[in-house]
Amino acid sequence: MVQKYQSPVRVYKYPFELVMAAYEKRFPTCPEIPVFLGSEILQESKSDDGAVHIVERSCKLNVDAPRLLKKMAGVEYVFFIQKNTVNWKERTLLIEARNETFANRVVVLERCSYSGKEVIEHYLKELISQGITFVPRWTPPPVSSQKDKRAPPVGCDPGTVPAEFCTPGATKEQPGGSCPAAELASPDADKLDADYIERYLGQLTPMQESCLIRLRQWLQEMHKGKIPKDEHILRFLRARDFNIDKAREMLCQSLTWRKQYQVDYILQTWRPPPLLEEYYTGGWHYQDKDGRPLYILRLGQMDTKGLVKAVGEESLLRHVLSINEEGQKRCEENTNLFGRPITSWTCLVDLEGLNMRHLWRPGVKALLRIIEVVEDNYPETLGRLLIVRAPRVFPVLWTLVSPFINENTRQKFLIYSGNNYQGAGGLVDYLDKDVIPDFLGGDCVCNVPEGGLVPKALYQTDEEPENSDHIRLWTETIYHSANVLKGAPHEIVVEILEGESVITWDFDILKGDVVFCLFHSKRAPENARKEATTSSGTSTAGDNVQLIDKNWVLGVDYSCMESPLVCREGESIQGSHVTRWPGFYVLQWKMHSPLPCSGTSLPRVDDVLASLQVSSHKCKLMYYFEVLASKDFRGSMSSLESCNSGFSQLSGATTSSNQSQSSSLISR
Repeated sequence: MVQKYQSPVRVYKYPFELVMAAYEKRFPTCPEIPVFLGSEILQESKSDDGAVHIVERSCKLNVDAPRLLKKMAGVEYVFFIQKNTVNWKERTLLIEARNETFANRVVVLERCSYSGKEVIEHYLKELISQGITFVPRWTPPPVSSQKDKRAPPVGCDPGTVPAEFCTPGATKEQPGGSCPAAELASPDADKLDADYIERYLGQLTPMQESCLIRLRQWLQEMHKGKIPKDEHILRFLRARDFNIDKAREMLCQSLTWRKQYQVDYILQTWRPPPLLEEYYTGGWHYQDKDGRPLYILRLGQMDTKGLVKAVGEESLLRHVLSINEEGQKRCEENTNLFGRPITSWTCLVDLEGLNMRHLWRPGVKALLRIIEVVEDNYPETLGRLLIVRAPRVFPVLWTLVSPFINENTRQKFLIYSGNNYQGAGGLVDYLDKDVIPDFLGGDCVCNVPEGGLVPKALYQTDEEPENSDHIRLWTETIYHSANVLKGAPHEIVVEILEGESVITWDFDILKGDVVFCLFHSKRAPENARKEATTSSGTSTAGDNVQLIDKNWVLGVDYSCMESPLVCREGESIQGSHVTRWPGFYVLQWKMHSPLPCSGTSLPRVDDVLASLQVSSHKCKLMYYFEVLASKDFRGSMSSLESCNSGFSQLSGATTSSNQSQSSSLISR
């Protein structure tokens, strides 16, 4: 089996000759490498013109293994032969090594650049401290006296060399290749300069540098399209603990995703609708003490449910992606501003006002989807998450969301309840006092929108599609819309394969009054055989398709599982039903008609108006439903828990059925 290792490409801001002088100082012994016990020269030769210098050494290494293992292997030390070829004319160094110990059992061949950056820098500093700041370049000797001339010895006194021999530059070590002097590496160059790493990437071990170079080279050779910057590649490597195969798979999937959905252009093409700008309670706000861009999210003041219904999941997801793209852009700007690598940002989340209305199931489902997309495509971009004024309900949200957040990301969360964020150990440890927002007791005026409840009149239906100019990022819609006409109810059939499953629903009446019912049948309705869904599906029947056959008899062919619930215009209805039997369950919305008046009483004005409304208008609604296994329902954020919210109350029209275990909630 052949094991291949790609060492980091090094770039030094020193002339090649000076670097070679530092390299030679590590022989015959090198205290900087404790396992390297010493070496002796086996043979040495130079070309007639002194341009090529070849040295072959026998090197001795201390085996880093338990003594018992050494005894079993029959060796105390390992010897290998190293052949160094310095070409002063081409200014290259080729290092070739082969094992001498165990040569009859295994052969190890190495042909690569020297990878001991720290060692080289140690001896470079030592040379400079001795006053040796340059070494002359090789020049061909005069033709008449070639045999008598030799290149100046390595490490010679600079005072004896004319100044024109010193050419400032940089040395690139690369396996088996020639490399002329180069300037400071740029972020797009196929090399890593020590200053470039410190300036733009931060501290990296040699192995981490190697992973970065190998992954970047693979992208240059195999990937069709724009190659991301080193900072971007590093994020994926860090997210996968520098496992190249896993990082490459994750990065390639993300690059394909970016190309497919044109994410690279989102900052130029995406303009959030005015409603989102008014009610989305988040925005950028200066930076923290470490220079990271600071994003503030007043989640407790945001009507997440209203936003999902008013602008749709697609717009919310696209807006979150634009925030992440803007964050990367701000990191680059702050890197240039502060002169050090800033690759992540800080997020300050204020949970004042968070309650159970934020935790209804469709919203949590949308939130988890957004988290998944961000985790997959923007890894290691969050440097710190400060959560302040966490209420008692926060542990419920954290229990639901935390399993979907990467462990490395979760470790960056700092959570403060009550007013614990004030004073030492709080926000002042991470934010300058003149940056802390005024609503958190600081002096800085924060322009992040205050949010508020989104008017239901702004809720969006399928008749008002989201921006169609963009390729859709959200492949499925959480909420559907439907029209209900007189004599044409809207019905959805759900197939339940096992009892004790839970059907949950959430719907809003946008226009008119409707009656909601839930029925059960052992056989599938004829019109719904192709529309039926299993407990894992979400397909629905079309609008105004009556699934319950008109010839069916209630109590014989099908049964009522929920007492009819009258739902008025503007109401939000949430509920659930624990199924007792397998079969087909039908959710039905039909237009509400006022009860006829008795012959002796005069019709009420409300009944007359309602009757006129029924005859002249159709009803509109937005709905969501889901089927959960009983074990998944327990402890989940079901709509049943909305009864703890000040925005919900038990509907007076809801009665318990002796045939089911159910609860319906209504928000007015």
